[in-house]
Amino acid sequence: MADPIVFAGEVEWSGENPGISLKEDPNGPFVTLASFFRVVLSPHGRGHALVLLQSPGEANPPADRANYCLYDNEALARYLVSGFVSHFGAFKGLPGLDNLTYRRLDKVETSGDPTSTYTEAVKAGDLDVRLTWSGLGKPFCFVLPPDKSATGKHHMPSLFVGCNDATVTVNGRVLPGKPVPREIAGQTITTAMLAFSETWIRA
Repeated sequence: MADPIVFAGEVEWSGENPGISLKEDPNGPFVTLASFFRVVLSPHGRGHALVLLQSPGEANPPADRANYCLYDNEALARYLVSGFVSHFGAFKGLPGLDNLTYRRLDKVETSGDPTSTYTEAVKAGDLDVRLTWSGLGKPFCFVLPPDKSATGKHHMPSLFVGCNDATVTVNGRVLPGKPVPREIAGQTITTAMLAFSETWIRA
């Protein structure tokens, strides 16, 4: 029997982190960004969070294009934004992260099938947001070493499911953009994917 693979270091959080990053021009900037978290273990306990940038390039956009962090565990949400989302490639250095509106979640609901079409829907006051992934592909499992992880400090084992298309809808309004091709762990997917069984282990 082969020896087990054991990652040295501290498990900082584990859970799910599907995301949607959309562009209007494949060579242009991202125009819509959404990173959803369902965390089962962390220094701040369990919880959900959605970081939604309707205006990635603006620190103070108008109210109808506000940038949000929606949460049911505020300490966890702020920990994820400062320690992880701010390092994610699509989000890093964006003015839209500088002045997020934090709002408590009232409801989180999952529907669909991760082999075809999958949706995370959240409600926070008068804000209804739906993230939908469609044309889902074959799941694959991999580990990013610290030097290739977003933070540069963590092992990141995860299970990804790529998709052909994805939408972000806010109060019935479909936000602009489409996912574009990307490569990770030797797989060509897009900038929208499901990420399950994701664990960040500080090296």
